Amino acid sequence: MNAITPARRRAPRALAFAAALALLSSSIPFAGAQTPVAKGAPRKMSEEQRVVHVLNRLGFGARPGDVERVRRMGVEAYIEQQLNPSKIDDARLEARLRDFPTLTLTNGELLAKYPQPGRLLRRLQREGELPPELADLVGQQRQRQPGRPVGASGPTAAEPDAEKAVAEALRPPAGAMQGEGQPIGEADPQQEAMDPRRRAYRRALARYMRERGLESPQRIMFELNASRLLRAVYSERQLQEVMVDFWTNHFNVYAQKGADRWYLTSYDRDVIRPNALGNFRDLLEATARSPAMLFYLDNFQSVSPNAQANRRRPGRDRGQDDAEDPGRMRRGGRRMRDGEPWRRPLGREMMAEEQPQQGRAEGEAASTGQQPRPRQPRRMRRGINENYARELMELHTLGVEGGYTQKDVQEVARAFTGWTIYAPRGEGAYGDEGDASRAGTFFFNQRTHDPGEKTVLGVRIPAGGGVEDGRKVLDVLVAHPSTAKFIATKLCRKFVSDSPDPALVRRVAEAFQRSNGDIRTTLRAIFGSAEFNSADARRAKIKSPFELAASALRTLDARVEVRPALVQWVARMGEPLYGYQAPTGYPDTAEYWVNTGALLERLNFSLALVSNRIPGARVDLSRFVGDEAVSSRAVDQKAVVERFLALALQGDISSRSREVLLKQLTAQADAPIVSGPDEEAREKNVRAARRERQSTGATVGNPEVARIAALVIGSPEFQRQ
Repeated sequence: MNAITPARRRAPRALAFAAALALLSSSIPFAGAQTPVAKGAPRKMSEEQRVVHVLNRLGFGARPGDVERVRRMGVEAYIEQQLNPSKIDDARLEARLRDFPTLTLTNGELLAKYPQPGRLLRRLQREGELPPELADLVGQQRQRQPGRPVGASGPTAAEPDAEKAVAEALRPPAGAMQGEGQPIGEADPQQEAMDPRRRAYRRALARYMRERGLESPQRIMFELNASRLLRAVYSERQLQEVMVDFWTNHFNVYAQKGADRWYLTSYDRDVIRPNALGNFRDLLEATARSPAMLFYLDNFQSVSPNAQANRRRPGRDRGQDDAEDPGRMRRGGRRMRDGEPWRRPLGREMMAEEQPQQGRAEGEAASTGQQPRPRQPRRMRRGINENYARELMELHTLGVEGGYTQKDVQEVARAFTGWTIYAPRGEGAYGDEGDASRAGTFFFNQRTHDPGEKTVLGVRIPAGGGVEDGRKVLDVLVAHPSTAKFIATKLCRKFVSDSPDPALVRRVAEAFQRSNGDIRTTLRAIFGSAEFNSADARRAKIKSPFELAASALRTLDARVEVRPALVQWVARMGEPLYGYQAPTGYPDTAEYWVNTGALLERLNFSLALVSNRIPGARVDLSRFVGDEAVSSRAVDQKAVVERFLALALQGDISSRSREVLLKQLTAQADAPIVSGPDEEAREKNVRAARRERQSTGATVGNPEVARIAALVIGSPEFQRQ
């Protein structure tokens, strides 16, 4: 066995660092202004370049054979085909998606089958099935809170201890999805050996869940993320997937916000996908009614101050605070800016949380010698929540400079009072009172709606409109010129350049207004423009981590069966899906993605991919370079480089990048294939990949060939689109 010296350990990092610096230095101009071009005379691309450009911008890059196929059918015909995805057969992809059962379930079904830890804990208490080890935790908290009945609904200060234990028990071990590693509900034996109590209650919960057909809620987001990757790689409806990604960021929802992880499957399936290439007005209302958006921006708890506060909402637990999630954004809090760390907003407009009164009560009791009264469940302070109203105008329609005022925000918030969620955390689905089939669905509550007259952007909305008040607000916003300009700007930034020409934005905005927000018509105005088809637009955009992963898998024609490791690589490169906390969504400019640390991870990803060290993604390099991919003899570096450049870039690479690539191959001839800062995580992936290779007969092949392929995928030209 060959010893790996410290120098050899440092070699891959040196390789990655040098290549990343080359990419960084050549990408910086695209983070700012574009190269000036004579106005009215944009330089044209060649027809071959235009084919590749369209495949990169309207999709996630070319698979082997795609360039020839689009060249034969013609660029215009291909664009029109992509604008009508319902006419494209996607049966092969749909067959792959059948492996993910959560994708077809309703919110109520997901809440019932994949239980929330707190709800499961209360269910175990009611049914007398609480494992003794968890019962001890609950018993300890009861001792600290005398007078509280066992199984009472609503959180207490001590219950998070037991709830945290349940959440940990429900979490499958790394690699447990899709048949890899231990089954869901089973723990790592090495960890369990250290804590017999943990082993006992985890096994008891696993048995309870198996007997009742329940599963870990972790599977929901895994399958949604996996489906996004599979669609990007395999779907023939490439523009549809690009627009799903675009609108998912435009109407961002953060998965870690309470119940939203149960709602995002429906959000993707029922809200974003059906409307991605339809009418913007329809898409806007679908997001406004979506439980995912209602929960994320807290509108589900926005009520008129004059509402009958003592009436309980349908499907709601007695005493349970619908605003109990600690990560919620509160009324009046300012919007988070791109890249800003998460902080709770502060300000006089903020809806203050009800502060626990237990400490004060105990102090008063100590001074009088009386026994303190037991703490009561915290209740929300009812009132109008402005979060959704503000983001609806600033981020979804008008833009920050769209001409609205704080008064408009308040009026819009009034219009959307009563737009809420039936049983937002699954009441009824867990044996509580309520209709389980309706859990997690949109519900207009007339009793909590503000029925008065409203005025938005100078337009009067008469009193007594009920749910129509919100719809009329949407009509006003979509018809406003600022919305057309804002949406046109974002689409031009997505498809043309980080700093689109104002003249192009004006033309696209006019197309949006003339068509009453028809998304296809708006996109045709972009794809047919001189700016989109100019040489300056070619490779003017930096791929996001999701785009890079999908394009690399497509270029190498990888066989993909998504495992957690592949999803985690997208997150490691900086873009965890549904993981952006601020309502802005991920930025769509180079300056956000171009930094040394992120680019190092991009090269590490390409190194791991081509060496078949990412479980669930298999690459056969021999398809592209023949026997040299698996032989142990020295290879003709220049010949292999040219083959991979032809595959990934159609041979179109700058002389500088070619020089850097060949120089790195010469300088790092003995470097190992994979590098990464998280050695423990890397070793786990390596072991999982080794098990998969043994079961499939796959081999890593010639490390020199793999290194060449990785450097081509990591080249500046491939990182752009």
